[in-house]
Amino acid sequence: MTRQGPRPLPMHLALSASVLTTSPAASLAARNGLISWNSSVAPQAKRLSQTLHEVDADAFAAVVGAEAGRRLGSFIAGVRAYHEHPWRRSDETRDVVWRSGSTSLVDYGGTGRPLLLVPSLINRSYILDLGPQVGFCSWLRRNGARPLLLDWGEPGEAEARFDLDAYITHRLLPALEAATSITGAAVPLLGYCMGGLIALSGALARPDRVRGLALLATPWDFHAGAISWNAPLAGVAALASRPSSPPVPVDVIQALFASIQPGHVEARFRAFARLDPDSDQARTFVALEDWLNDGVPLAAGVASECLHGWYRDNLPAKGNWVSLGRTIDPSALDVPVLVALPARDRIVPPDSARSLADRIPHATRIEPNAGHVGMVAGRRSLVTLWQPVLSWLTTLD
Repeated sequence: MTRQGPRPLPMHLALSASVLTTSPAASLAARNGLISWNSSVAPQAKRLSQTLHEVDADAFAAVVGAEAGRRLGSFIAGVRAYHEHPWRRSDETRDVVWRSGSTSLVDYGGTGRPLLLVPSLINRSYILDLGPQVGFCSWLRRNGARPLLLDWGEPGEAEARFDLDAYITHRLLPALEAATSITGAAVPLLGYCMGGLIALSGALARPDRVRGLALLATPWDFHAGAISWNAPLAGVAALASRPSSPPVPVDVIQALFASIQPGHVEARFRAFARLDPDSDQARTFVALEDWLNDGVPLAAGVASECLHGWYRDNLPAKGNWVSLGRTIDPSALDVPVLVALPARDRIVPPDSARSLADRIPHATRIEPNAGHVGMVAGRRSLVTLWQPVLSWLTTLD
C-alpha cells in the first residue's frame, strides 16, 4: 500500500507553507497592532503587542523566520517518516454472517452475548478494530463478548442513491435482524459518532430487537461548542445539492475535517517525526493515520441530509429530525442507555453529545479524558472506554 496521507496532502503542504513562510511578516503586523484578533484573545494580543515593542523588530522577525523554517522542515520529515514506516495492518479473516450490497456484518466470534457495533458512514469501520493491541472488537471477543461489526463498505451502485432512511431501512435493520437471529434474543446496539444517530433511529424503530444502546461521541446539538462549520460546509453542500449527485469524494470530506483545526495535522506530524519509529506510540500513530486516510465517499443524499438538516438547521436539537416517518425523540427510549462524552473531542464537542444525554432519562454517562478518535482507539482507550463499555454490557445480562 502506497500511503497518500495526510489527505489531501497538497492542501496540507500548501497551507503549512503559506502560514509558516508568512510568519515573520505577521509578527511585525502583530507588533504594530495591525491584526484584528478574536475578542476572546484580545487581552493577550494587547500584551503581546506591548512585549514585541520592547524587542528589536528585525531580530525578532529573523528568529520567527528561522523557527518557521524548522517547523516546516519537521512537518515534511514527519510526512516522509509516515510514508516510509514499515507497519502495515494485517487483516484477519472474519466470518461474514450477513451481506447486502456493499454492506456486510462481520462476526468476530466468541461465546458471549452478541453486540452489534455501528460505525460512521464517513470512515472505514475498522476504526473499531485497528489491530491486535488497539482493536476494540478483538478485545471484546477476548473478554467475553461476541462483537458483530457493521461494515458499510464503499457506496456501490445502489448505495450511491441512498439517504439516511435508506441506509437504516435496507442495511441497519436487516443487519440487526441477522444479529438477533444468532441467539433468538434482542442484542445490545453500539453506535459511534454518526453511527450513534443511525443506531438511535434503529433502536426506536425496532425496540423489540435492542437490549441496550451505547452512544459513543454521538452529536445531537450541532450548534453547540466553539467550532463553526458554516464556511467549510457551504462548499461541501454544493457538491451534494441533489440526491442524484455523485458521492462526495474522500478528499473533500477530509479537507472539511481538517478545516476545523488548520494547524492540527502539521503539529501531529511534527510530533511524529520525533518518535522512535519502533515504539508502540509510533505504530499507533501510523495505524490511526492509515485509517484516517482510507476514507470512503459519502452518498450525496446522506451528505445533503447531514449538512443541511443536521449542521445547518440543527433539526435533532430542535426536536424536528424525522427518520423512518417518526420524529426522533431520545426520551422515548425504553432500554438501558450508555452515553460516552469524550472531554477533548473536537469533532463532536462535548456539549453537543451532552445535549443528547440530557434527553435520555436515567442514561449512564462516562466522560473519557480523550479525543474523538483516541477514545475508541488511542493508547488509553482500554481504561477510558473499553472496560467501561464491557462493564455496562454485563449489567444487561
